[in-house]
Amino acid sequence: MKTFIFGSLFCFFARQASAGDAVAIGYKYDGVWTAVTYNRSSTPKGGPHYHDAVQACTFAVRDLHVRANDYLVRAEIIGKSDRTGYVAVAQGKAIAKNKDVTAVGRGTSQAEADQKALALLNANCVTENEQIVYRYFSYGADSGAHQTTSRHARHAQRAHVSKVASHM
Repeated sequence: MKTFIFGSLFCFFARQASAGDAVAIGYKYDGVWTAVTYNRSSTPKGGPHYHDAVQACTFAVRDLHVRANDYLVRAEIIGKSDRTGYVAVAQGKAIAKNKDVTAVGRGTSQAEADQKALALLNANCVTENEQIVYRYFSYGADSGAHQTTSRHARHAQRAHVSKVASHM
């Protein structure tokens, strides 16, 4: 009985964390970044472009290999989430540390995500070239069922009603 309960709880929590996006950065041999990319769920749960966080990480790293080609030595996931929301990826240069910094901000609006990403840059002593390099929206585990079927059904119903009305 305990096994059944623990198994059920594991499945419940695994299902709750089953969607989202990932941001990956690739580095060259000398430690300098060579590419930054992301992968996101562009349709709600059940849609054709909905992935879990593990798949999003896999696709983001695969994209790095394509973009960075022979220069990629190491890939790192710098941000991932399984929540629906807006994302901003920002980059800048921390002169005092002599390094580039990449930050990921998330929010319920694009402006909030942008502010959080820029605040993370400032918290890491970025003083030059602060800029948002990616903005996107990603569906998460809390996005609910995909509505394509019902949208197509409504369209078919309207077409049927208009066809019937034109025959009267």
